[in-house]
Amino acid sequence: MATLFARSVARTSVGSALRSSKVVSASSRLGVVRLTSYFTPAHEYVKVEGNIGTVGITDFAQSALGDIVFVDLPEVDDDFEKGDSFGSVESVKAASDVYAPVAGKVIETNDNISDDPGLVNTAAETDAWFIKLEISDASELDGLMDEAAYKEHCDKEAH
Repeated sequence: MATLFARSVARTSVGSALRSSKVVSASSRLGVVRLTSYFTPAHEYVKVEGNIGTVGITDFAQSALGDIVFVDLPEVDDDFEKGDSFGSVESVKAASDVYAPVAGKVIETNDNISDDPGLVNTAAETDAWFIKLEISDASELDGLMDEAAYKEHCDKEAH
């Protein structure tokens, strides 16, 4: 006999979970140091300073996912190729894998979002980054979108 409160969550990419979303939100970037930011079609970002990339999900992604209740992060020293799943986020709506926008070695994880997953909803592109990695091949950044192209991408998805 099936339980009345059975829950089924399909694990997808962040981008797949957002395809039907109509949410568009703007992110603000304040501060003295301007990092070079790149974005994937699946709504991950990487902010690059030197050979270090700070990776997370975009504000667009967190808005579409809803209240984030769990974040799974890799271990420091884990290596990932571009496109590898390195973690996941679970919201009240869905569970989604998060993918590495570039290849690299994890040098730091953000324990703050493990302890308080809701931080992703309030500071997705600032304090709620997922990992910092040492970028293996900077040429992989060439295949990612800049901020203007990403905004256009989000506008198309929202309509």
